[in-house]
Amino acid sequence: MAFKVGVVLVLCALVAYVQGAVTGRIVGGDEALPAQFPYQISLRMLGSHVCGGSIISEKFILTAAHCVVNEDFEAYPAEYFSIRAGSNDRRFGGVVVRVQAVTVHENYDGDVTSDVAVLELVKPLVYSTKIQPIELESHKVPAGSDVIISGWGLPETYAKDIPIKLKYNTVKAISSLKCLTKIGIFSEQILCLSHEANNGACSGDSGGPAAYNGRLVGVAGFVVPSCGTTNPDGYANVAFHIDWINSIIA
Repeated sequence: MAFKVGVVLVLCALVAYVQGAVTGRIVGGDEALPAQFPYQISLRMLGSHVCGGSIISEKFILTAAHCVVNEDFEAYPAEYFSIRAGSNDRRFGGVVVRVQAVTVHENYDGDVTSDVAVLELVKPLVYSTKIQPIELESHKVPAGSDVIISGWGLPETYAKDIPIKLKYNTVKAISSLKCLTKIGIFSEQILCLSHEANNGACSGDSGGPAAYNGRLVGVAGFVVPSCGTTNPDGYANVAFHIDWINSIIA
């Protein structure tokens, strides 16, 4: 469980709900080139983008637990979900594949920890230049390292425009101790990613990837207290969860 210092924190999960199709882009950053992030997928619930995710094998996607659970933290039926892979446009292109099974980490209870889920597809993806898996990182990211985040999250907390193209940004990993001093959370399960104001993750980016040296190191989870502040964003630490992930996809 994450240790929190004696301050009041407002944690904003980065999910975009189906109602109103609240989606958009990474705060700040640049528009991605075709095939620049072939592991990135758009997770769709009842046909609308709700979150991001990462291809980790032909049949499995890694995303955030809070993207796929109800108010009781139970997984929605798998048939509610599909993914779009191979396109930077969240509406068109690439391929759409339905989900046949949703596995949420058994310790997830709505807190910031254990916020990971694995989706099994009804059929394998066919790899191409625009559809590729990303390898899971088994070691902790060194503090100060540049990390690449990508997604279709909003450009700011209350943005009204809804861009459709994938964006990315470069942020920096910070130590667990520095994360504690910045946002009052200390947990080896959390990868804290620092950035300047008007940058970072936002609603719609949840479940999406953070990559370091071409490997998946994080799963987008939350911001404090809103998007684009100077506070670091919280991502599930892939290295911490790698044994659980591998047990599901084995």
